[in-house]
Amino acid sequence: MRSRFLVGIVAAACVAAAAPWAHAQKVTFATSAGDIVVELNAAKAPKSVANFLEYVKAGHYEGTVFHRVIENFMIQGGGFSADLKERATRAPIPLESRNGLSNSRGTVAMARTSNPNSATAQFFINVQDNTFLDAPISPDGNGYAVFGTVVSGMDVVDRIRVVQTGNRGPYQNVPLQPVTITKATVAP
Repeated sequence: MRSRFLVGIVAAACVAAAAPWAHAQKVTFATSAGDIVVELNAAKAPKSVANFLEYVKAGHYEGTVFHRVIENFMIQGGGFSADLKERATRAPIPLESRNGLSNSRGTVAMARTSNPNSATAQFFINVQDNTFLDAPISPDGNGYAVFGTVVSGMDVVDRIRVVQTGNRGPYQNVPLQPVTITKATVAP
């Protein structure tokens, strides 16, 4: 009887410990090319996930475009409107690239400038394994913080990655036909 009780307590503790993974938050991007659902990893990238969710809940991503698309690399969005006007952002967050998550196909990472601690609202989705972006093997030694994974809609990502691109003003690899995020919502 006592051993059954102990097994029950251990099993309950394991279920409780696994609960955050079982209820990982997801965000759905409704885009002009279809829906993309991203599962967030708050356990490994808590600051990046909290920051991203604040932008989602504030409606920041609605009306932004994937403004940088490189077919065999990634698709980047979250910062510009279709006319390439940059959206205002909050203060940057600290880099969380040494969290054990790799920039593999289908992962979502924070975009940043050459300053490692400069990520705000922009993100990118890796369309192939880009492990050279992982810290410490990245060219700058800092890497890019992965904070989520596409769990539905990689077919949409693949449609976006092959759109025709060109240069617009100072920007390169801009889709000639805008691919717009019409809505971003936290999935229940």
